[in-house]
Amino acid sequence: MAPVGSKRGVLERLDAGEVVIGDGGFVFALEKRGYVKAGPWTPEAAAEHPEAVRQLHREFLRAGSNVMQTFTFYASDDKLENRGNTLTFTGQQINEAACDLAREVASEGDALVAGGVSQTPSYLSCKSEDEVKKIFKKQLDVFIKKNVDFLIAEYFEHVEEAEWAIQVLKATGKPVAATLCIGPEGDMHGVTPGECAVRLVKAGADIVGVNCHFDPMTCVKTVSMMKSGVEKAGLKAHYMTQPLAYHTPDCSCQGFIDLPEFPFALEPRILTRWEMQHYAREAYKAGIRYIGGCCGFAPYHIRAVAEELATERGILPEASQKHGVWGSGLEMHTKPWVRARARRDYWERLKPASGRPLCPSMSTPDGWGVTRGHAELMQQKEATTAEQLRPLFQKSDAKH
Repeated sequence: MAPVGSKRGVLERLDAGEVVIGDGGFVFALEKRGYVKAGPWTPEAAAEHPEAVRQLHREFLRAGSNVMQTFTFYASDDKLENRGNTLTFTGQQINEAACDLAREVASEGDALVAGGVSQTPSYLSCKSEDEVKKIFKKQLDVFIKKNVDFLIAEYFEHVEEAEWAIQVLKATGKPVAATLCIGPEGDMHGVTPGECAVRLVKAGADIVGVNCHFDPMTCVKTVSMMKSGVEKAGLKAHYMTQPLAYHTPDCSCQGFIDLPEFPFALEPRILTRWEMQHYAREAYKAGIRYIGGCCGFAPYHIRAVAEELATERGILPEASQKHGVWGSGLEMHTKPWVRARARRDYWERLKPASGRPLCPSMSTPDGWGVTRGHAELMQQKEATTAEQLRPLFQKSDAKH
């Protein structure tokens, strides 16, 4: 067990050209396991059910993750208290518990701890820069107290708010990564990926990229656009991608939350482990060296990333002891036709069926076109009322 501070930092690893593998999607995984509520998507499980969070960290560590992100997504006070969400723990208690769990598991392997902040209801409600920065600062105080290894500003739809977050995080002197939840169309106000990346780097981010909202190959494309923008501006950065584990060819600017299947019927869109290997290879070829996942990513997906890049990393993850590369474990199967599938070309050629003969291959995004400044996006501490829901139901019914 390596003591805190003895491991090489994230920038040391990236500067050396190494691959850093992130972890996966905690809120979706823990929602399915019964520890997170869909809707608020807040991480109080870190304090309420630490054993569940600890176990998921361990599964990602065994799968090859080099980073244990603190389970602090949406853990700002304004989000924890948004729309009638009631908690038995304070934001500080949740953030501290999440840091302790991440550090405990990271110390069991060669992993770093990243403290993360994300977009806030206050920004959507048009609060001032100072008000929004105070929210980030409150979370940051916990990360400094717990001495995380580096910081991530993730899941920002608007580059302006991400800039504010970076400015707060950068004051610590720790490495800062920043990821927007955008696709090739840019942020919610139409700022292109290239321009977004330049602004993130100028704000102080050492690592830039995207997370969530879009599928792996869309995210690789978007980060490639960001990389081109940064290079054209004569700047330098490292690049990262932590995409969805869902296919999203039909998504518009808003990403998967615009799909009618979000969030309870997305399972038919899940990428296979072999598609994840393709993602890892394409990300590496694009010059991206921090490669992880977000919503929908399970430990076996991260293991697929680690296995695809095993040669470059010089190591297979511990979890590969229970997984034959390219299905080779099927050589031990009792049925001969299954043994015949113990080869790479079989899985690379396969086009998986959904088993849903009456379902379409793609959906039509809702496309409400609502973003910061619209009345429908103004947030509140009180629970959503029936009167507030009624016009939303009517608008949704009219679109479907």
